Amino acid sequence: MTDPVNRTLLLFDIEQYGSRDDVEQAFLRRVLYDVVDATLVAAAVDETARLRADRGDSVMELIDSHVSVPALVKTLLTETPALLHNKNRMMAAGARMRLRIVLASGYVAVDELDGWVGSDLNHAVRLLDSDPLRDALKQQDGDQVLCVSEAIYQGVVRHGPLGVRPDDFHRVAVETKEGPTVAWVHGQAPEPRPEETSGTPDAASPGPQHGGTHIAGDQYGQTGGTLHGGMRFDFTRSERDGRR
Repeated sequence: MTDPVNRTLLLFDIEQYGSRDDVEQAFLRRVLYDVVDATLVAAAVDETARLRADRGDSVMELIDSHVSVPALVKTLLTETPALLHNKNRMMAAGARMRLRIVLASGYVAVDELDGWVGSDLNHAVRLLDSDPLRDALKQQDGDQVLCVSEAIYQGVVRHGPLGVRPDDFHRVAVETKEGPTVAWVHGQAPEPRPEETSGTPDAASPGPQHGGTHIAGDQYGQTGGTLHGGMRFDFTRSERDGRR
């Protein structure tokens, strides 16, 4: 296994992808690629500075650490919603594409099978699949919701770089089998679930914010993917349990 290398992790996932038929899924995948590519071009991310893993209903980009994270955050909050709006306005209401997006960072290594491994990578996937992020998208009218990791929030967002307002993010707790973890979701905090307003408060929840959720599934089990740069990823993903 190679030494771990620091990367910015950018993940996109299509809401309710599994409920679409094969023709719709193929179409949405093409639209997703267009949105992701245009987003990274707008953030001045050169193709040589990124590697892509295709997971069917989602795309993961690993971006060189020299790329500006503030520029990525600003682009995801401004350009990406505009790109999605332009795509969706040409579709029927039932074909509309909505995205969950996670921006994180961490170390990844290449194993003997040319697969990418690392707990930071697993952590980002867990945030993408988390209930707080799903709920945030369901309870807003927009076409996307952005979640940033604690490291991205503390290192970049809370300092308010040009075009980014820290007060527009709310803190959430995500319960994983490794224990509770904190992240930050852009937009108004969603209404708490009924089970969160009755009974004993969740000790993992950071005060009144949304928290105490659980990500279903044991361990991830999808390997491979189409990559830029001629490399292949092996990485884990959780069971969806039919939640799409």
